Order: sequence, then structure tokens, then C-alpha cells
Amino acid sequence: MGNLTPQNDQNITPETLKSLGRYDFPDPISIDPDGIGLVAMGGDLAPDTLISAYAQGLFPWFNEDEPIAWWCPEPRCVIVPSNYQPSKSLRKQARRERWQLTLNQAFDDVIHACSLPRSDGLNNDLPEGEHTWIHEEMIEAYTKLHAQGFAHSIEVWDEKGQLIGGLYGLKINGIYFGESMFHRASNASKLAFWGLMRLCEQSQVALVDCQLPNDHLMSLGATTLPRAEFLTQLDTLISTGAVKWQKDTYLPLAISLLDTPSPWQLKLS
Repeated sequence: MGNLTPQNDQNITPETLKSLGRYDFPDPISIDPDGIGLVAMGGDLAPDTLISAYAQGLFPWFNEDEPIAWWCPEPRCVIVPSNYQPSKSLRKQARRERWQLTLNQAFDDVIHACSLPRSDGLNNDLPEGEHTWIHEEMIEAYTKLHAQGFAHSIEVWDEKGQLIGGLYGLKINGIYFGESMFHRASNASKLAFWGLMRLCEQSQVALVDCQLPNDHLMSLGATTLPRAEFLTQLDTLISTGAVKWQKDTYLPLAISLLDTPSPWQLKLS
């Protein structure tokens, strides 16, 4: 079993990634020929196990106090950042609001906000009646991945400096695995998503994995790929070099600049 070190996501090969996990994950297509999506049960959420799983196309999704379940759905919901087109109304709002986007400045706040159920009024991106799967075990696991440079958040701040939206997920070289988003102001999560698309374009991230399709993701321009095609692309993308997303890599971005060329600006060292 290998050991992950902070900020090393750009130097990992597919072979290294697949050797990191404590458990050998089965091939999704062989073990799940009917495309139900459930591939394995058990294991743990250690950073090396999670990275190994994602590199093989699996992600954990389970309720608190239940065994860890590993999924690889058929089909897979994805979006190509360069194909993303914000709506006219979102463009107008971006020009009007004096909000800002940041990268990795409030990961803990974002993941906890994403974990709140819809009934709390703080996570309105969950479908009606659906409870969040982001319990304390998951929060702890992804927070560790954030500390090691793999999990990332994008935050939306209003003109008063209040956190009003955001998203988080994992990046392994040329692919970003989206996990969850939230908003406390109208369209704040959509603006975070737009910011993610532009950041991916600028840093050679060719695909964003959205996992399971839903109406909200499809309204943002997501589509689906056959599982086999996704897994083939995955092997290529995780071996493709990409810019690292360290905590202080980029300056805060005014959302009014999202529609300009290369809006994310590097901090000067």
C-alpha cells in the first residue's frame, strides 16, 4: 500500500493510484453486468483507499451507520467544461452582483453546508424530500483529502463577506469528481459551478464527473456517458498532467468577470 503526501496529485500515475488502496476493487463491468451501479461493500474511507477507488471509477455513497457502499453507475453523468454554457439570466446576474469566488478558502464551511438537509433551508440543491448522505464519517474523510491536496472547494461570497454558496469535490490530474453543492442566495451554487467550469478550462481539466444524473445537473448542461466509455476516458485523464489547485494559487474572482477570457488569475509569489 502506498502513502499519499500533500500536494502530490500531479505526480501520480494510474498504476500508482490503483496500488494505493487497502482493498482490491472489482471491475465494475464484470461484477455489475446489469448496470445496477453497486460494485462493492465494506472497506474504509482512508485517503489512499478513496483515491484508489476514484481512480477506478468508484465512489462511496451510503447512509450513516450502514456499511460503506462503492458505486459506479450506468450511465455516468458528466460535463465537459469547455462545452458549458451559462444561461442568459445567469450571465445577467453575474454582471449585476458584486459577489466573489474563491478556491479552497473555506472547505470546512462548504462541506458542512452541503451536509445540511433541505429542510434547514441551507441546501436547496437537494431534490425535494431527499436527505444528505454527507455525514460525519464522510466529512472527516474528505477533509483529510483536502489537507492532502486532492479535495477542493469553490466558495461564493456576497458583498458583505458572507458565504452564500459553494461546491466541493476531488481533482486527480485531468478530471474533477464533483461531490455536492449548496446555496443560500439565488443561483449562488450555479455561479460556483460556472466558476468551476472556467477553472477547469484554465487548468487542463477536461472532464467533470457528476456521478448520477438529476434534473438540476442536466439543467446545467450535464450529459451521460456509457459506463465503459467513462472508464476508458478516466484511465487517460488521471495520467494527464494538470495545474495544481493549491489553497493560495488563485486570487479571488469577481463573478462579473466569469464571462471574460481566463478569469482566474494566479497569485504572484
